[in-house]
Amino acid sequence: MIHFYFAKLRNFSAYRKVMKLFLLSFVYFFLSFGLPAKKKNSTTELIQPLININNLGAGNIAAIKVWPKVASLPASDVLVLLEAMNQANPLGDNWIRGAISKICELDKTSLPINKIVEFLNNQSNQDEARQMAYEIIKAYRPTIAYKLAPSFIDDPAVDLRRISVALMIDRIEDIESEEKKKKLLLNTLTKAREVDQIKEISETLKKMGQDINIIKLMGFLVNWHTVGPFDNKERNGFDQKFQPEEKTDLNQKYKSMGEIITWSPFSTKEEFGMLDINQQYGEIKEVCAYAQTTFYSKNSKPAHFRVGSKNAWKLWLNGKLLFARDEYHRGKTRVDQFIIEGDLKKGKNLILLKVCQNEQTQSWTKQWEFNFRVTDRTGSAIHNAESEPN
Repeated sequence: MIHFYFAKLRNFSAYRKVMKLFLLSFVYFFLSFGLPAKKKNSTTELIQPLININNLGAGNIAAIKVWPKVASLPASDVLVLLEAMNQANPLGDNWIRGAISKICELDKTSLPINKIVEFLNNQSNQDEARQMAYEIIKAYRPTIAYKLAPSFIDDPAVDLRRISVALMIDRIEDIESEEKKKKLLLNTLTKAREVDQIKEISETLKKMGQDINIIKLMGFLVNWHTVGPFDNKERNGFDQKFQPEEKTDLNQKYKSMGEIITWSPFSTKEEFGMLDINQQYGEIKEVCAYAQTTFYSKNSKPAHFRVGSKNAWKLWLNGKLLFARDEYHRGKTRVDQFIIEGDLKKGKNLILLKVCQNEQTQSWTKQWEFNFRVTDRTGSAIHNAESEPN
């Protein structure tokens, strides 16, 4: 059809001119159609150095160079930056978070709030990124944030759940009925994950005559066997494969630092399940110890293994190494400090921990400790069946 139309032109020169105009229009149309994708790609490339920073700071120079440009992006790119937080480590998150804050300050009226809400509600996004999304909504659309707050009560993101739990605590205070207040407090206690909130709710319930067993409520594993100490001079013991990593039988004997050592029972009644290994071996340094316990599951299921420890440690489940953390005395031991994914099998599951102490002698490095619980993805306790399921 096109060539038939141009064949009717009076001369070839005119035909060429029209064809040229047509082809230019045709190319321009397709280039224009692809511009949004090109823009998105360029934005992604621009912020890549912020994603690439590693935990030791490598990549800082590149990040410093691009950050002013990232912080000058239009408000419509905030969503791209939130998505970048899904890929970045905590150091990269800080850079991206700062850029988002700057962008929001410069153009608070053009923020894609509906898309940010969608991002927040998508629990497949990283907790830190979702928390940042909520902070944006709270700062620039507080009415929407207030409506969203109650929906976080079962959220896997601890910081978001905390918001909802705090809201429930505030509302319970206004209830006059003692029985209804107690019932709601008990329900809120099962939802709380932060130690301060758990203590606040449990203390209120105790004053109302309600017995609270936090160890049972949160599912802390408090009955273990330990063996040690093993040598960790110059921190070499962390990577060294000592015998308990292969021979876990509780009747097994091992040779360590010129002595024969065996497994011994170890348990705690501490409110949040803290096990102080110093009680077993004294306040010694440059050593490792192993702790093992048996966890019975009613069926096969995915689980979270939640470890609190300021020491270096490794975790095995049924002989498989799940996680290793070669770092000492950063901050304090916290409940749910580290969350490791794994799969329970039906019946007996062997949990083995290796906890290492380094050479530091300052008062704040004496702790040689851990707490441990098994939960579902939301942090609700999966309780030990305590015997082989039928």
